[in-house]
Amino acid sequence: MWWQGLLAVTTIYGVKKTIDFWQAVQSVGNLPGYRTVINASGTLVNFLPRFGVFSPGRNWAFEDKFSSYAAAGIDIIAHVGVYPARGAFFVADPAAVKEITTYRSRFPKPVEYYGTLSFFGYNIVASEGEDWKRYRKITAPAFSDRNNRLVWDETVSIMNDLFDNAWENKKEITIDHCLDLTLPITLFTISAAGFGHKLSWKGGHTIPPGHKMTFKDSLYTVTTYIIPRLALPGWVMSLSKKGKEIVLGFEELRMHMVEMVETRLKSEKVERDDLFTSLLNANSDELDGGGLTTDELIGNIFIFLLAGHETTAHTLCFTLALLALYPDEQEKLYQHIKSVIPDPQAPTYEQMPLLTQTMAVFNETLRLFPSVTVIPKRSAEDTTLNTTNAQGETVVVPIPRERTFISTYPPYKLTVRYNICTGLKAQLITINCLAKYWEDPLEFKPDRFLKPDWNRDAFLPFSGGPRACLGRKFAETEAVASLTMLVSRYKISVKEEPQFAKETVEQRKARILKTTDLISLTPVKVPLTFTRR
Repeated sequence: MWWQGLLAVTTIYGVKKTIDFWQAVQSVGNLPGYRTVINASGTLVNFLPRFGVFSPGRNWAFEDKFSSYAAAGIDIIAHVGVYPARGAFFVADPAAVKEITTYRSRFPKPVEYYGTLSFFGYNIVASEGEDWKRYRKITAPAFSDRNNRLVWDETVSIMNDLFDNAWENKKEITIDHCLDLTLPITLFTISAAGFGHKLSWKGGHTIPPGHKMTFKDSLYTVTTYIIPRLALPGWVMSLSKKGKEIVLGFEELRMHMVEMVETRLKSEKVERDDLFTSLLNANSDELDGGGLTTDELIGNIFIFLLAGHETTAHTLCFTLALLALYPDEQEKLYQHIKSVIPDPQAPTYEQMPLLTQTMAVFNETLRLFPSVTVIPKRSAEDTTLNTTNAQGETVVVPIPRERTFISTYPPYKLTVRYNICTGLKAQLITINCLAKYWEDPLEFKPDRFLKPDWNRDAFLPFSGGPRACLGRKFAETEAVASLTMLVSRYKISVKEEPQFAKETVEQRKARILKTTDLISLTPVKVPLTFTRR
């Protein structure tokens, strides 16, 4: 009978999956952790909510924080799933993570995971080995102190333009989602300090000859719709009007960037400090020794655009949300800014080192809501990582050579994934905050970063080691300038809405700080009111 055949096939399949699962459990030494149908470190989990032993949920690593470690009593736990049948070690040990990010030869990057980020051209993020060395040699000088000064000056100009022209110096401004504010701020900054193109809140509507979109609109389209463009093939995008518009935006931005390269190469050199010019100048100096092609130039500029726009915008949004939810911390920051900046309309780059409270607020936001989620690497050799258990005893964890990759949310958690068919993989994911390294880890306490002895090894917002983010100072400068100007001019509060009138303080925090995990950790909806001081 047909059903007997079906039963036999189902039984064989079930037995095979059971064996695979048992082997995966053995591969992680049967350490405590999740045992679920859907693997916590697989692709499928990204599309599913938390549901008992079936699925840990798409944002489980951020939501769990350190609870799994507290229950296990050790700084390494192991999650094992049936689909796919593999195990994963998650390590909450700063020393182990520092070792991984420091030694590139032992833990190189698997560039094939970054193929989708190379459609404008190969770049420093999607490269390893000699190519990476060449890209870094040419691109690193672009992130200079002169460029940081430009970032500061342009951010100040953008904020003044916001107050005077977009908000028209109104007494009160209400925004349904704060990303509608922070995304344009970072977009305008990266356009000016990255490309040398100044954008304004009410300008930039003239389409140049030979184009169908302005530079501003194409830049906005690319940065806003990067996920569907990366995830969907061209033929799917062409099925809808919106999809065609997104594809056009990418085509137009490439055309604009190609024209910029050609124009700059043909024209006389003019003293500029934007990333684009600095990159062209550095590349020109290296042409005899292996400079970048036009595609590589555009590919690297695009990566700087992507990294410098979305992640900073999301962090700024979380920062404003936290200041609204913690009015005492906001007042402390306001008083500090007043004591440092005599003229809130024109703070200078030289004053940035004095704005220690602003920097502490930004760092504390990154600690609680880290933006970068994945930094893949491979294990190039059989090695080990050391950690400790609840009794303070050292535990040695073997990391086999093969298909290893590491991804990180600072302050970090290391995952080692075993696939029966493809070999061992390692992945670094967050615990966000461990009580072992941070006092009151779930509380918003910026002052912890004003203490000289705060744990720098347990804070990794811009990765670490040789592949640490080149744009760290760029992002910090932009954030400090924009936060300083905004807080000095406006008091920030959560928008009052009738349907939430009876919610508790904790319910409000949970609603305002709700996240999802896209390219980076993303605020779901942050409705805020800005009241003129």
